[in-house]
Amino acid sequence: MRIDPPLPPPHMKLTRGPLVAMSPRRARRRDPFQRPDGRGAVRPITSVPGVDRIESASDGDWVVRDVPGAAPARTYRCPGCEQELRPGLPHIVSWPAWPGGEEERRHWHTACWRNRTNRGPGRRRY
Repeated sequence: MRIDPPLPPPHMKLTRGPLVAMSPRRARRRDPFQRPDGRGAVRPITSVPGVDRIESASDGDWVVRDVPGAAPARTYRCPGCEQELRPGLPHIVSWPAWPGGEEERRHWHTACWRNRTNRGPGRRRY
């Protein structure tokens, strides 16, 4: 009857020579959104490039779209600061949320869009 030698612990590497000790693989923390028990915060909603959202403010309801910097290379003029939007610059496209509002679509710097309600008197609507 032949007796096999005992197997080494799982953290020991089996080689042709003597047993070599290796540290066990380190367990990675799971993202709280990937935990099987559902613990963790609710995944925050972030703006997705190319997906429209409705924003309501004192100046009305607007359909807003984030445009990534990889969009077609074309120059636009921001109605908030009257400066050009350089090609390849991430920015916002907005238009009024009423039927036919797409005709009044405007390209804004992201900061100018956020501060549009703080503009002084004498400035056009958009």
